[in-house]
Amino acid sequence: MLAIISAGIAPGLALLSYFYLKDQYDSEPISLVFRAFIAGALLVFPIMFIQYVMEVEQIIPSGLWSSLITTSLLEEFFKWFILFYTAYQHVEFDEPYDGIIYGASVSLGFATVENILYLIANGVEHALGRALLPVSSHAIFGVLMGYYLGKGKFTMPRGKWVFYSLFIPFFLHGIYDYILTMQKNWLVIITPFMLFLWWLGLKKVKSARELSKDYFEKHIKMSAIK
Repeated sequence: MLAIISAGIAPGLALLSYFYLKDQYDSEPISLVFRAFIAGALLVFPIMFIQYVMEVEQIIPSGLWSSLITTSLLEEFFKWFILFYTAYQHVEFDEPYDGIIYGASVSLGFATVENILYLIANGVEHALGRALLPVSSHAIFGVLMGYYLGKGKFTMPRGKWVFYSLFIPFFLHGIYDYILTMQKNWLVIITPFMLFLWWLGLKKVKSARELSKDYFEKHIKMSAIK
């Protein structure tokens, strides 16, 4: 059991540490990052219950619509809701890059608990595959969500960026889930898709760091003028 829990937790903590250490300026309080991680972790249980009810009642037909609604929209909306109404409103969310840290925290908290439950049910031999696909993809969805929320908080017009913060992770998550439902050639398709996700995610990390740099330089100049 210790091996399963360790294998389940390690990828999420490693990825979160990576994004956290990329913060060049005012580092976020560990306690607040941890709270965001725990909030994401706790989301697993109500979401699993809702998904179970929707599946049993056959509310959404299987296939693309199931991937988009039952999994993608449900998971990304709840993560977005937590992120928007907690971290986004917090005084410590004071630079564009902070969105990536809190977005990754919530998303990886969710992915970590989901990963542990899967490994308990199916065995630790699936740990590498889980780290490379579900945990990794959740990390990027969180990065994208946080990037657009961070941009929305400090760039006008805000509404457009806040909308993107939900729509883009939802859309990409839906494509990801739909690929995994394919009976044939899913591995051939998911490999370039995951490479694309990481390229896009790392591009947004770089962009957010540049936005934070511009933000702080602007405020330093304004302070000097005053």
